[in-house]
Amino acid sequence: MKLTSDFRCSTKKHFMAHASFSNLVKSEIPTLVDFYADWCGPCKMMKPILEELKSQVGNQAKIIKIDVDKNPVLANLFQVKGVPTLALFKNGELKWKQAGVVQVEYLKQVIQQYSG
Repeated sequence: MKLTSDFRCSTKKHFMAHASFSNLVKSEIPTLVDFYADWCGPCKMMKPILEELKSQVGNQAKIIKIDVDKNPVLANLFQVKGVPTLALFKNGELKWKQAGVVQVEYLKQVIQQYSG
């Protein structure tokens, strides 16, 4: 899925959320997005995994977190059906997506696949 600037939505607030998100994932550097919720137990398990991942990949990737309760438009746009859902973007395109807890080594492999 490629993000486009002609995305239409019902309110200015929703458009601004999408525009901000779109700017974050347009980078040539892979961007890993963690769609999560504060009430979600498995989402809490992802925090140390993502911290370890960031220490291993450094500047090879950006990692951002999106609260699905505060950003339902983005969650719907990317068909997030459960949390956590992890998605990797490069140049504004969705390259990979998976729901559930994902271990560091697998995430590192996914990032390396789309680096460079």
